Amino acid sequence: MIRQWVPAWSLMVAACAASGAQGPAVRPGIEVLLTDSLHLVSGRRVALLTNQTGVDREGVSDVDRLLRAGVNLTALFSPEHGFRGALDQENIGHGVDSATGLPVYSLYGEVRAPTPQMLQNVDVVLVDLQDIGARTYTYISTLLRTLQSAATQRRPVVVLDRPDPIGGVAVQGNLLDPAFTSDVGMLPVPLRHGMTMGELARLGAARLGLSAGLTVVPVAGWARGQWFDEIGLPWVRPSPNMPDLESATHYPGLVVFEGTNLSVGRGTPIAFQVVGAPWLDPARVRGLLGEVPGASVTDTAITPVAPTDGKYPGERLAALKFRVSDRRAFDPTLLAAKLLAAIRQVHPDRLAFNARSFDRLAGGDRWRLAVLAGRSGEETWQTWQAGVAEFQRLREPYLLYR
Repeated sequence: MIRQWVPAWSLMVAACAASGAQGPAVRPGIEVLLTDSLHLVSGRRVALLTNQTGVDREGVSDVDRLLRAGVNLTALFSPEHGFRGALDQENIGHGVDSATGLPVYSLYGEVRAPTPQMLQNVDVVLVDLQDIGARTYTYISTLLRTLQSAATQRRPVVVLDRPDPIGGVAVQGNLLDPAFTSDVGMLPVPLRHGMTMGELARLGAARLGLSAGLTVVPVAGWARGQWFDEIGLPWVRPSPNMPDLESATHYPGLVVFEGTNLSVGRGTPIAFQVVGAPWLDPARVRGLLGEVPGASVTDTAITPVAPTDGKYPGERLAALKFRVSDRRAFDPTLLAAKLLAAIRQVHPDRLAFNARSFDRLAGGDRWRLAVLAGRSGEETWQTWQAGVAEFQRLREPYLLYR
C-alpha cells in the first residue's frame, strides 16, 4: 500500500493495494500513480517538480504521461541543472516549456522554493526526481524546501518514488553536523544514506517538523538490495557530470574532493571515477593508499575540457582511476578517507582545501581537521561507525522497501 504521513487538514487519503505486489518488472512511481492512484490528482490543478529523469520504463516523460491521462498540469518546477538537466551553474532562471507552453519555475536560482504566487493555480504538487544515493545531491533539499513552502500554502505534496541507484542496503560515511546544514546537506544522514527520495521525504517531514500533507507513491517491484542496472529502467543522467552507475557508486566519497585543489574529472567522460592534479604523484599515493576493499586502483592521465568547476581546463593531469570490483565490499567513503590521508602524506605542501566548500560537502569540519592533523584514513573512517549504526536504527520507521 502507499505509505503516507498526512496531517488532519490534508485533502489526501491514499490507498493502493496493487502497488505493494512484487511483479516481474520494476515500475517507478509515475507508473504506479497512473495505473493505481490517479485519484490523487484527478480533478485537481497539478504542479510537477521534475527534470529529465522523470520518465517511465520506456523513457516517456512524466509530462507526456500525465497529459495523456488527462491530468490538468498548470506549472512545472525544476531543481539544480534545470528542467532538461543540461545546465551546470549556480543560478538558473525561469522559463517556458516549448513543448507544452507551461511555465517552468526554477527552484535553483533567485528562489529555492515555490512562492505563494507560483502555487496560486495549484492544488497539489507532484515530485519526481532521481536521487543518486548521496547526502550532497541537492534534489532532496529542493524537495524539502518544496514541502516547507507547500505547508504554508496548505498544498499537499505527492512524491513519485524511484529506486536508490546504488542500492538501499549499505549506509556509509559520516553524519551531517547540523551546524553545517546547507543545500548539499539538510538532513543529519550519512554521506551514503541508502534511502530513496520518498523515504528521505518521510524522514525529513518528521525530523524537520514539516506540516505539509505528504504522500509517497512507491516503486513497485523494487527490493533494497537491487542496483540500478538490475531493474530494467533506463539510465538517464541525473546531472551533467553523472555519466553512469560507476560514477554514482564512487560519488558519495569522492565528492568531497570538490572542496580541494584536485580534479574529480569534471570535463571528462569519467567524472567521479578519478582524482587528479598536475602535481600528483599517482604511484607514490597508490603505494600509501594500499588495498581498497572492493575496488581496483590504477594510474592514468586526464585532460579536463571546459570543466564546470574551473579546475585545470585543457591541462594534462596525472590521476588515479578507481573501478568497483565487488559492490558488497566497497565503501566509497573509506576510499575517500584513505585517499585524502595518503595525498596529504605525499604532498603536504600541495594539497589545499577550500574550507567552506569541503566542510559543507563533508558535513562538518572534523574530517578536514583530521587530515591536517595527519590522522590515518582508517582512523577517521572508524570514528563514523557509531553514527552509522545509530542512523540505521533511526531510518527504520521511514523505510518503504525490504
